[in-house]
Amino acid sequence: MESPRTSSHSQSAVHRIEIEVDWPPGHVAAYLIDGSEPILVDAGMDGAAEEFEAGLAEADCALSDIEHLVVTHPHVDHIGQVSAIQEAGSPTVYAPAGARDRLNRDPDDLGATIRRHAKRAGIRGDILDTVVEQSVNSLERNRTLLDPDTVDVWIEDDDEVSVGEYDFHAIHTPGHQADHLCYDVELDGQQTLFSGDILLEPFRSVIIHTGLDDGVEDAVPAFFGALDRLDELGPRHVLPGHGPEHDRLQDIADRSRENIEQMLADAKDVVADGEITVLDLAQRRAGDRDFHYVLPEVYSALAHLEANGEIESRIEDDVRYYYVD
Repeated sequence: MESPRTSSHSQSAVHRIEIEVDWPPGHVAAYLIDGSEPILVDAGMDGAAEEFEAGLAEADCALSDIEHLVVTHPHVDHIGQVSAIQEAGSPTVYAPAGARDRLNRDPDDLGATIRRHAKRAGIRGDILDTVVEQSVNSLERNRTLLDPDTVDVWIEDDDEVSVGEYDFHAIHTPGHQADHLCYDVELDGQQTLFSGDILLEPFRSVIIHTGLDDGVEDAVPAFFGALDRLDELGPRHVLPGHGPEHDRLQDIADRSRENIEQMLADAKDVVADGEITVLDLAQRRAGDRDFHYVLPEVYSALAHLEANGEIESRIEDDVRYYYVD
């Protein structure tokens, strides 16, 4: 594995720390803000402690130096080193308020809910068991990495939070993940947006939202709403969790919106060719790749099209079939 890379923002002491991951674009980024009270935004990938510490060292920082740790959303590649940072020092940890109940979710209740939605999607047999198991394991892993009992400040949408010497404005931007927050911060006179997993320059982030938990039907409109809110900010220097830094907030938001609209149009065309289930469309979209990661996006896309009256559905043997009349 290559060494992590760091780079400094041209107008402020912000260091970007990249750690390799196994999915495109091949890395996840965290950001260290230098100062009297060092601030870290997101905490890298689980299992990459050595690479993460090396990245900090290139910025002349150790785990124990971090005074504040701000989380955009509770995915494994953004909370992977939270516990290591807590063990090394005593940082103040900030996280999206919506994640508190999600991380405290009863695994059996989550498993039952996932099973119900997965069955409605047309999933059966061993695949059904795998989908349920993956969701429960993800919950248990994430709350080990980000123990809700150790979070000091739970941040609500639109909160203005003092983090060290900076004021962070939180913007709820669901869709990729239901509790996802972006943070708008003035750094040395420049408005900067820590955007987590939205406004990625290489591609639109996948719509995971709640996975197949309750709320899966709302994922597509949630993503649209998040893009609308970010559009209202105006020009920003964007520091994303994947892909390069950029100054193209509105261009990337427009492109993401157009991509979702095209995805919806493609889904409608498939339904028009014949009755399908969520599983049918997910497998078709994934091709030779693992289809599990697109299940929530497909589920929400079809639900969104039906809610808008563009397609219809019927339920037979607890499976929902979509069609165009």
